[in-house]
Amino acid sequence: MVMLSSRIGSVACIDVNCSNSSALVFVHPLRVKHSVSVKTFCQANLSHVKLSTTAAKATPTTGNPVLDSSSETSVRQSRTSADWKAARAYKESGFIYEGRIQGFNGGGLLVRFFSLVGFLPFPQLSPSHSCKDPQSTIHEIAKGLTGSLISVKVIEADEEKRKLILSEKEAVWKKYSERVNVEDIFAGRVGSVEDYGAFIHLRFPDGLHHLTGLVHVSEVSWDLVQDIRDILNEGDKVKVKVIKIDREKSRITLSIKQLEEDPLLETLDKVIPQDGSAISDSLSTSSSNTIEPLPGLGAIFEELLQEDGIVDIRITRQGFEKRVVSQDLQLWLSNAPPIDQTFTLLARAGRQVQEIQLTTSLEQEGIKKALQRVLERVP
Repeated sequence: MVMLSSRIGSVACIDVNCSNSSALVFVHPLRVKHSVSVKTFCQANLSHVKLSTTAAKATPTTGNPVLDSSSETSVRQSRTSADWKAARAYKESGFIYEGRIQGFNGGGLLVRFFSLVGFLPFPQLSPSHSCKDPQSTIHEIAKGLTGSLISVKVIEADEEKRKLILSEKEAVWKKYSERVNVEDIFAGRVGSVEDYGAFIHLRFPDGLHHLTGLVHVSEVSWDLVQDIRDILNEGDKVKVKVIKIDREKSRITLSIKQLEEDPLLETLDKVIPQDGSAISDSLSTSSSNTIEPLPGLGAIFEELLQEDGIVDIRITRQGFEKRVVSQDLQLWLSNAPPIDQTFTLLARAGRQVQEIQLTTSLEQEGIKKALQRVLERVP
């Protein structure tokens, strides 16, 4: 009986006489154990690898068979091919792989993936590392991580281009995103700040910042923000509210301003009581059936109804103030999102203030653009 032990790809093979009753136990690159017949396995999986008794030479001292150089090359190629196959399987399945960090270069970490070495770009690192030690540079952080294990997802596996890209962010998302819901409030740390918004690292109960969300510039403040950097800078500590989660695209949308009441609506309630009961000396109310639009408002209504997505417009309440802010017609756009396809505007001229409700299928940005187009057409 000849016994030949070798490693082909990431598969440990033991060939015992290759009889019909023998079994082959091997470890797949995905680390799942199987038991199949030698004959079946050899025909199905190793047809491209030729090992013969003449290719194995016994050493005089031990008597153990040794593969010649051509066989070693074939084994090495088979192993590499199997590991690329494993990489593609990890990418398609979304499984998490735990690899050891071997080193780093200017752009990211080098992580061992079976016999391969994958690349983890620095932007794909979890924010927990930089938030834990904010004073350290990214290369100092990478140096400290070298030699440690890291959980990653395969996000690209191209054997032809020898491109294996890994992400810790994606692996962390799978674990922690289930703990995040719309309306949740988090403490966070400002990461990078761009013209369109700021990325906020969310702090979890364990004290680490595992996920990152985006606060769009329009969600920073109820006031108009010309430059977000006037308000937020990298490293600032902030509180944020989760307003949207896209689990398919691994995105969290955050808001700072929605932690406070819309000041426009707050002003409206001060001017016009919601219950229409006690009326102060400074204002009075009228029934919506008898309210005449402020001068110039009727023409705006007519043009607005020509815009796609705007179904109906009506004046719901009116108030009169003692003081005169301006004789010109002022139209205020509420910063609150539409509720049940109803959006609120506030019109003011002289002492009169009118609340206007739009019935619309448009989102806030669509209403804003429609108003801009109308105001360009109306003299």
